[in-house]
Amino acid sequence: MYWQQALECMPREDLEQLQLERLQATLYRLGTHVPFYRRKLREARVNYEAVTSLAALRGLPFTTKEDLHGNYPYGLFAVPLRDVVRIHSTSGGAGMTTVVGYTRNDIKNWSDLVARILRGAGVTAEDVVQIAYDYGIFTGGLGLHYGAERLGASVIPISSGNIKRQIRIMRDFKTTALVCTPSHALKIADVMMDMGLNSNELSLRYGVFGAEPWSEAMRREIGERLGIVATDNYGLAEIMGPGVAGECRECNGLHINEDHFLVEVLHPETLEPVAAGEIGELVITTLTKEAFPIIRYRTRDLARLLPEPCPCGRTLSRMSRILGRSDDMLIIRGVNVFPAQIEAVLADINGTGSPYLIIVDRENHEDKLTVMVEVTELLFSDQIRKQSALADTIQDRLVTDLGIQVQVKLVEEKTLETIDSKGQKVIDNRRL
Repeated sequence: MYWQQALECMPREDLEQLQLERLQATLYRLGTHVPFYRRKLREARVNYEAVTSLAALRGLPFTTKEDLHGNYPYGLFAVPLRDVVRIHSTSGGAGMTTVVGYTRNDIKNWSDLVARILRGAGVTAEDVVQIAYDYGIFTGGLGLHYGAERLGASVIPISSGNIKRQIRIMRDFKTTALVCTPSHALKIADVMMDMGLNSNELSLRYGVFGAEPWSEAMRREIGERLGIVATDNYGLAEIMGPGVAGECRECNGLHINEDHFLVEVLHPETLEPVAAGEIGELVITTLTKEAFPIIRYRTRDLARLLPEPCPCGRTLSRMSRILGRSDDMLIIRGVNVFPAQIEAVLADINGTGSPYLIIVDRENHEDKLTVMVEVTELLFSDQIRKQSALADTIQDRLVTDLGIQVQVKLVEEKTLETIDSKGQKVIDNRRL
């Protein structure tokens, strides 16, 4: 059930003391070895040698993706390049790539944290883990590979190509755990159907998925079609890669590895903490990274903290799945609305994430939100009563989830292409 039980179930007082000690060490490392942070701390009037409580975190400067781009490639490394044993990067063109480095100890910690998440999902040393992420400079493949090996599992580094071959190996090698994106898992299920195979012919028991947003409806579909328990995990290359947070078998939120990361949830505009359980932007400070430590990194990912204790016994705080990006937040009549919230409702109701378009207008000085949803030709030509019932169901869910009035319009397939040929999800007419 646990990989490092003493740390995963640590009393909160002990955890906070450990976090403080590690934060002090991180600030000292940054202040003495990274000119960029030395300047940022000085400008923020922070004496990095005099931090005595976690409350000091609120006074530390933020780090943005633009800061990382501006120090490409090695400007934010806190150790000499001779001490860096691995280099990864994010995708992007010239000047838009983020380069991250790892010392030997960073790799050890990373492997342990990924092992934690795999173990929490049910994977043990007895399992055969098939990793269908791309290998290379992307952190997902090697990050999860090293974690699975650290756990003691047998690892099949299949990568993401040639799905029929993946399925044959999954069947012949008796793979018990599949690690990939949730959309790739559904592609595997589709190809299995085309091959005339069903999940009973496989040995799969677990699925550990991440690297893209997905809904509860997708979780249910993956679980049913592959015959597995599907768990979510979260990470990002700028912080470490996979291993920042992951679900246990309860599947009720992602446990944050708080002994290695301080996570804040802040309002994307005011950058003040949101109330417990409210949606905000994840801001993360690393506590143990040696080569590439980072403070108060604005991830732009939106989530909420889940304050209730988890039945699994872990004392690590939990967060929701990623609910969207702060970049596309709308404010409708004083309420923050994220397209991903609407998409999640549509995916749950229709099970497919139907094409949709959000239109925001201002009529008589009041904001009006309309959600247009494409439905199949069969449904559109069916009884008006059925259309009305579906529209009412979607509207009721949206009103409940968003907390504001929403108008829902069902339209025929391909209609949205004629309204917005650029494939946008939002048209905000208030700016015109």
